[in-house]
Amino acid sequence: MTLLSVNVNKIAVLRNSRGGSEPDVVRAARTCLAAGAHGITVHPRPDQRHIRPDDVRALAQLTRMQGVELNVEGNPFAPPRAGYPGFLALCDEVRPAQATLVPDGDGQITSDHGFDFARDGERLRPLVAGLKAMGCRVSLFVDAGCEGLEQAAQLGADRIEIYTGPFAEAAARGEPAGALERCIGTARQARALGLGVNAGHDLSQDNLGRFLAAVPDVLEVSIGHALIGEALYAGLEATVRRYLDLLDAAAASRD
Repeated sequence: MTLLSVNVNKIAVLRNSRGGSEPDVVRAARTCLAAGAHGITVHPRPDQRHIRPDDVRALAQLTRMQGVELNVEGNPFAPPRAGYPGFLALCDEVRPAQATLVPDGDGQITSDHGFDFARDGERLRPLVAGLKAMGCRVSLFVDAGCEGLEQAAQLGADRIEIYTGPFAEAAARGEPAGALERCIGTARQARALGLGVNAGHDLSQDNLGRFLAAVPDVLEVSIGHALIGEALYAGLEATVRRYLDLLDAAAASRD
């Protein structure tokens, strides 16, 4: 069955827009876990636009207590700066179950592309090794249909995360077939290389069922923006449970 990791970045965006401590990121994460979510995802950025290092530390404590996984995403190439110790240093401190490496920069509103392995592969190699030495499962953010997936396996990564933004955009236009085919091809190639497959970005209640029905062997989806937006209308607990129903339905359809 595909697992759901809820990304709580948007809770921090709302908190940071006003200052103070409300809404409480840890309380929101606790609510998601109480509703049945399998884990929590965060993406601390050097600019501290949303999730901050102290949030990561608090969520690491929560997920350890709850016996669920914390997935920390981030750009391993971004240097430390005031208030941000660097991605590997933060992972070394909190030891997440999974570290997802993403090539995003300060100028990006959100992650919008995967790694170029021809350019970044050798730079990634020692970073992947360092994270694995910390006991982290390592996932690399990739575009559907990307070249060089063999190198991701050679670098020692455990999984890839397929960037699903283009699929979500195509599905919203009513023409998802081409984007789905690229996701299917990348998932199959990854599995043949011994890599696990995660997926994330702009997955929602509207498109998740279609995605999982088509793309084989997805181990985990991390969903934040759509889920938090939907929760404004239906409530956080009810929305998480609706996503879990979709995952259950997808699993049943494959049995």
